[in-house]
Amino acid sequence: QGVVLRFGQAIGKTGPGLNYHLPWPVESVEVVNVTGTRQINIGYVDDPDEGTRDVPEESHILTGDENIVDINFSVIWVIKDPTAYLFNVEDPDTAIKAVAESAMREVAGRSQIERMMTGDRETIQEQVRTLMQTILDAYGAGVTVAEVKLQKVDPPGQVIDAYRDVQAARADQERMRNEALAYANNAVPVARGEAAKIIQQAEAYKQQVIAEAQGEAARFLSIYNQYKLAPDVTRRRIYLETMQGVLANMNKIIIDNSRGGAGVVPYLPLPGLNQGRVTSQEPEAQP
Repeated sequence: QGVVLRFGQAIGKTGPGLNYHLPWPVESVEVVNVTGTRQINIGYVDDPDEGTRDVPEESHILTGDENIVDINFSVIWVIKDPTAYLFNVEDPDTAIKAVAESAMREVAGRSQIERMMTGDRETIQEQVRTLMQTILDAYGAGVTVAEVKLQKVDPPGQVIDAYRDVQAARADQERMRNEALAYANNAVPVARGEAAKIIQQAEAYKQQVIAEAQGEAARFLSIYNQYKLAPDVTRRRIYLETMQGVLANMNKIIIDNSRGGAGVVPYLPLPGLNQGRVTSQEPEAQP
């Protein structure tokens, strides 16, 4: 677009095509490219001969967690109002660069270095772009900030090795913490299960002991009641049951002299003979 000036004062704008104005010094025209994008680099310079060169006074910024970060970024912008671009700001390119540095320092001052280097890059770019546009609109600069691109976000070169060691230590700390939590998540339920199992076993044992004690008490009371009704019979039955329990598993032979046992020689191995006789008779007992 062309901005027509009459005695140095803007009186109108013209579009592409055939246009005219009064001869100088009455009128003149300033032609401004309003469709092409422009780029400003902050923190570094692209030199065709020397390549990319850092500019520390622009790139070193203090973050919200009191760390210094080395940031290189670019600002892409276009002219939306050529008249405002030409006359509202004395040096638009320098003003845009200063606004970009100021906006980045403000956003970085509210951020943490780790998040700036990892997950917050897109957020930071958008915050810087929005803040730049607000400031430039307040200046009446007549430009639109199209995009902010972070090229590099690193610690300063003097401490980058130490910073990487710290990051590695933090990563190891986080890994070990996760392993400990995983172990705790596995061990605690097992311990709780074992504790519940022991409690249940103790409760079952308690109920068993109580039931056995109650059964023994009821049995004793039953025998006592029978004993009161028939003491002699009950006493004899208790004696027989007791002897049966004592002698049930004993390997012993009792000889009754009244039934012809007087002639048995006491030195014979009667238990062994009795077992042999039982063994030899077992096949005959089979059908």
